[in-house]
Amino acid sequence: MRLMKTLILTTLLALGYSAQGARAETSRIKDLASIEGVRQNQLVGYGLVVGLNGSGDTLNNAPFTKQSLTAMLERLGVNTRGANLRTANVAAVMVTADLPAFGRRGSRIDVTVSALGDAKSLQGGTLLVTPLMGASGEIYAVAQGSVAIAGFQAEGAAATLTRGVPTVGRIANGALIEQEIDFQFKDTRSVHLALRNPDLTTGKRIASAINEYLATNTAEPTDPSTVNLTIPKSFKGNMVQLLTEIEQLRVDPDQVARVVVDERSGVIVMGKDVRVSTVAIAQGNLTISVNEQPAVSQPDPFSNGQTVVVPRTTIQVDQGGNNKLAVLKESVTLKELVDGLNALGIGPRDIISILQAIKAAGALQADIVVM
Repeated sequence: MRLMKTLILTTLLALGYSAQGARAETSRIKDLASIEGVRQNQLVGYGLVVGLNGSGDTLNNAPFTKQSLTAMLERLGVNTRGANLRTANVAAVMVTADLPAFGRRGSRIDVTVSALGDAKSLQGGTLLVTPLMGASGEIYAVAQGSVAIAGFQAEGAAATLTRGVPTVGRIANGALIEQEIDFQFKDTRSVHLALRNPDLTTGKRIASAINEYLATNTAEPTDPSTVNLTIPKSFKGNMVQLLTEIEQLRVDPDQVARVVVDERSGVIVMGKDVRVSTVAIAQGNLTISVNEQPAVSQPDPFSNGQTVVVPRTTIQVDQGGNNKLAVLKESVTLKELVDGLNALGIGPRDIISILQAIKAAGALQADIVVM
């Protein structure tokens, strides 16, 4: 009896681990797709930052800052036309922000402030009222507030220390939304789910998961990046509840076998489905080392000779004789591929060349993306 309980407990634990492993491989539809039309909108504006401690723009080198300062003072009733402005406490900046989906009038958003002229630092500055416009040219928000930066700059007569980027700052909740982007869910009869990583198989699995959950054929993939969802009668007028339930459904996403290579940093990222056909690999580098050790030759005592420098050159050639030909078997897994390449004792940059050569030979069953 005790043995039977032990076997049952062991079986349940194994099933639990198996379920956890299967669950870990799946992702929520919320993380795989977004609702078409529900997105952020980028905003941009031009403004002035004041209150800088002599680290602002040089007005002679930044005429746009001088013109903006003059125009701003005129709007406030101060006439400075023809005056010689020499202040270094003002900087012209570009202000950027993202207007979130369903952002309501009166709510606040974060903004990023970046110097446009030759200002050294925005530390301690205050952004004056700056309208933020969308791509259409309409004003959707207005920004103002104290700029917070993560970097700093200190300098003396003979040395300068800069940490981070002191010419870029951020204002938390620094903009007020003045205009909303209208988007109504109430009267919508269908929505499109846009896949973040377009794939036909993933789209089909998402549609199948939705249809199985709703027990009706309401979802259909129309292309690799879109799943069309028709609102069932039971959810008409309650789109939010439908989308909330669908977002939590889990799907096993599929992807194209791909190898991503960044030649500048030597970073290599391989997908789990990368496969290699039978191929033989040999890697060896020709290294030539030239070492110069000049020697001094002195004449014998009481002779008429001269002291001269005699060149001595030592040349060494390494043809990589210890490197051997390695064979990778057909349909090896990603782990076996990595272990095989590491066994050759080569670095990331040589691995990049080997992968490109394997792809050229037609033995790498994956796409290579070079960044």
